[in-house]
Amino acid sequence: MADNRRSAFDLERIRRFVVVAEELHFGRAAARLHMSQPPLSRAIKQLETDVGAVLLVRSAAGVTLTPAGTALLAEARALLDQADQARVRVATAAGAPSLTVGILGDSADPAATRLADAYRRQHPDVEVRVRDADLTDPTCGLRAGVVDVALTRGPFDETGLAVHELRADPVGAVLRADDPLAGRAHVTLADLAGRRWFRFPDGTDPLWQAYWHGGEPREGPVVRAVQECLQAVLWNGTVGLMPLGHRPPGELVVVPLTDMAPSPVIVAWKDSGPLVRSFAQLAVAAYRG
Repeated sequence: MADNRRSAFDLERIRRFVVVAEELHFGRAAARLHMSQPPLSRAIKQLETDVGAVLLVRSAAGVTLTPAGTALLAEARALLDQADQARVRVATAAGAPSLTVGILGDSADPAATRLADAYRRQHPDVEVRVRDADLTDPTCGLRAGVVDVALTRGPFDETGLAVHELRADPVGAVLRADDPLAGRAHVTLADLAGRRWFRFPDGTDPLWQAYWHGGEPREGPVVRAVQECLQAVLWNGTVGLMPLGHRPPGELVVVPLTDMAPSPVIVAWKDSGPLVRSFAQLAVAAYRG
């Protein structure tokens, strides 16, 4: 019995090591694991005692992996994958498991389709429930606890969440086709100065608002969904932003905006169970392809 308990603790220490190795920062790793730094440091020291080697080196520049740590990281990921697969098989035998995914953005994105196909092949017995989120919550309900994992866009407050960037999409200004700027090859934020923009309700994540409002307060109609954004431009001639890969209706155009950082597509989660970890891993592969 004691050996079984020790194995369980060892596995948890290995999981914590992998998170630190991925973040290369104890503070971020502790936040991702929902724990404080001292017990995380103790877990890593105990793991180093168990394996008989120094795995991580802290310095003013951050955390680096030793050669032993690099070797263990590959083995640890394989071990955790095997453990996760075992848990999923047990959960399936006990009854149909489920995963709730929050999605913000273009559900017709080919990468999202590849992800859905890959996840179904990997977990054919898992019921995936999809929650379409509006633009007032970039976490898609993750922070509120109504979804298990989110496929969304940044930037937003990532406190207490694990976030992995999958892709970065250039953005453009959404304009009516008869707008004086619509025929340009590109525009800048200065070209849009003084224009009315669609904007998000008060209380929406400040980082999210600042990005999609072009970095400054705006005046214009309040919107909550993508279609409302497009209608605000169509009916009122307002300005907004949209990833260049998205195609608006024929009455609207998207002109590349040269002085805006790309919009990151991300996968985010709060509690890392085996189904969530598998989703994140498959998302990285799907968006890379």
